[in-house]
Amino acid sequence: MTVSMLARQCGLSRSALLYYESMGLLRRPPRTAGNYRAYGEADLQRLQQIGRYRKVGLSLEAIRTVLDQPRGTAASVLERRLIEIDREIDVLRGHQAAILRLLRKSRAMRKSGRMTKAGWVAIMRGAGFTEDDMTRWHAEFERAAPGEHEAFLKFLQIRPDEIRTIRETSRKTAR
Repeated sequence: MTVSMLARQCGLSRSALLYYESMGLLRRPPRTAGNYRAYGEADLQRLQQIGRYRKVGLSLEAIRTVLDQPRGTAASVLERRLIEIDREIDVLRGHQAAILRLLRKSRAMRKSGRMTKAGWVAIMRGAGFTEDDMTRWHAEFERAAPGEHEAFLKFLQIRPDEIRTIRETSRKTAR
């Protein structure tokens, strides 16, 4: 099989396959008389195995470890990945709880008709956000929905020059 044929069969781009080859995840195949790479069935199986490990979230380094080590290594690497996923879930549950607290507090402030920058910062701090968390929050808001981010900052009654500064900082942080 050529690079393109193998890549297509595994649902990858040609460049991804060549990258895997360059980093040693996939062996360098022999060349045809026309100097094309000639992949075989073993390459297809290995690439499919790489794809399965990618789908469960293993890094390319972890995949290399699993593929290049004795059989028992796969289980230990997968167990470590499972522990990482548990941690990620815990972090996401924390974010979920913080968002729920933010929503409850912001609803209360909106009902009172007094949502200001100071009130919003108090809500964020009360939900456990640090200064860095708030900076990342603004950066993500600016990246995902710049118009809505600006409208939200105006809603908080922030001065136009400060809005400009917040948005510029957010765009730099998002890079």
